[in-house]
Amino acid sequence: MNYESGTIEGQGAHALPDMGQGAERRGKRRMLIVAGLIAILAALAAAWAFSGGGAAGKDGAAGKREAQLPTVTVIAPGRESVDRTISATGTLAARREMPVGVAGEGGLVTRVLVEPGQWVGAGQVLATIDRSVQTQTIAQLSAQVNVARSDAVLAQAELDRARALVDRGFISKADLQRRGATRDAAQARVSVAQAAVAEQRARTGRLDIRAPAAGLILTRQVEPGQIVGQGTGVMFRMAQGGQMEMQARLAESDLTGLSVGARAKVTPVGSQQAFDGEVWQVAPVIDPQTRQGIARIALRYDRALRPGGFASATIVAGATVAPLLPDSALQSDERGSFVYIVDAAGKIARRDVRIGQVSDGGVAIAAGLDGSERVVRSAGGFLAPGQTVKPVLAKAS
Repeated sequence: MNYESGTIEGQGAHALPDMGQGAERRGKRRMLIVAGLIAILAALAAAWAFSGGGAAGKDGAAGKREAQLPTVTVIAPGRESVDRTISATGTLAARREMPVGVAGEGGLVTRVLVEPGQWVGAGQVLATIDRSVQTQTIAQLSAQVNVARSDAVLAQAELDRARALVDRGFISKADLQRRGATRDAAQARVSVAQAAVAEQRARTGRLDIRAPAAGLILTRQVEPGQIVGQGTGVMFRMAQGGQMEMQARLAESDLTGLSVGARAKVTPVGSQQAFDGEVWQVAPVIDPQTRQGIARIALRYDRALRPGGFASATIVAGATVAPLLPDSALQSDERGSFVYIVDAAGKIARRDVRIGQVSDGGVAIAAGLDGSERVVRSAGGFLAPGQTVKPVLAKAS
């Protein structure tokens, strides 16, 4: 019994170590298998990342970054023809003002036939002056003409009779010559008397105040019953042909390059209506006190154009070709005017510019841009040079 038991117990003691070593080997194999699977999965993941998954991830990240960039509206202004305009103020006046006064001896005004604002023709009577004395003088001189004509007829008759008798020897040739001279003197006295009548009639006719040319009556400074003469002064003021003008005062720099024929628009004070005109004369001199000159703008007659009134004018003095930007695109600081542009990399860059003509259509850029740049249209105050943005091109306006 003991032997068997001892034998069995001995065998069991030897069997236990064998069983533990087998389990350990199986565990190692499982760990190797798991490690191999993990390595294979890692390799597959790396291959996927390098082949497509990584690119998609990068694209996704780039897309997120791009979505976070601020969107900025930009314009490409190009180059346009921009009118060079000059703003001016001045007074309205008759283009050719004609003062009308007493041309003759004067006297008592009996009638005034026109009113301001009335159109008259050349030679039309504007006012009449009493001519009762002049009428009597004409009658007297006309009578003297008749007397002189009678003397001339008598002298001619005596001369004719003397010619008939000279051949018979009753009258000498000397008497015939004296009677011829008497006839000539009588005829001369007729001519003198006629000239005197014509002169008096001309003087009487000058008592009528007449329009020197066709035009518009602007002012009337005479009334019936008024005594007028050479020292009375102007009785009427007329605008020849009704033509008007604006006398625009301009600085020396604005007069440079301004030529006759330049288009203009004139707006009287208190009116919303603008009238078309053109410069017909540019002052050849500059006022030494104000350093200004006058450009005279011809205008057609209109009831709204009142001489002496104040008006403003916009004169087109030529054209230039330049980029045209809206006001919102321009900024300024202590360095001057500038705009923001977006370069090819989508970054903001400052560009200093020089402003040219300013009009309702926008601001012309005299220097700093060639028109091909992408200019930030607005919101430039929220941007900074070097900032990356997402530009959206809009139509220039």
